Amino acid sequence: MDLRKLKTLIDLVAESDIAELEVTEGESKVRIVKTPAAQGQMMMMQPQQVMAPAAAAPVAAPVAAADEEPVGHIVKSPMVGTFYRSSAPGTAAYVEIGANVKEGDTLCIIEAMKLLNEIDADATGVITHILVENGQPVEFGQPLFVIA
Repeated sequence: MDLRKLKTLIDLVAESDIAELEVTEGESKVRIVKTPAAQGQMMMMQPQQVMAPAAAAPVAAPVAAADEEPVGHIVKSPMVGTFYRSSAPGTAAYVEIGANVKEGDTLCIIEAMKLLNEIDADATGVITHILVENGQPVEFGQPLFVIA
């Protein structure tokens, strides 16, 4: 989706009484959610730099041995953002380890530029590893889940 269209949609949501807008265009899907804290005030965001040690791996649940690669299909992050396991604080996670998923099931949300993007399973199977902690920043291409 074109950046100009996104900006227009964000402005429309900000100026209206609606709290949430979801638009699907082809294979692109965008969901804009207006939070109560953002209503009526302008918020300035500064870019954050996340520096990860080159040799460190994200904490996995369960933790695999250092020389052991998780076996199965790896679901990777399609964007840079913040990883969330559920749709809102205090609600159940979309998936847990051992959960059966099929292609198209929602696994998590990645928040990028105040947009909440649902990340769907691209394979059918069982979740064997969750490789990212809730609220952790993620990079493009970073492994998120392992489906066996």
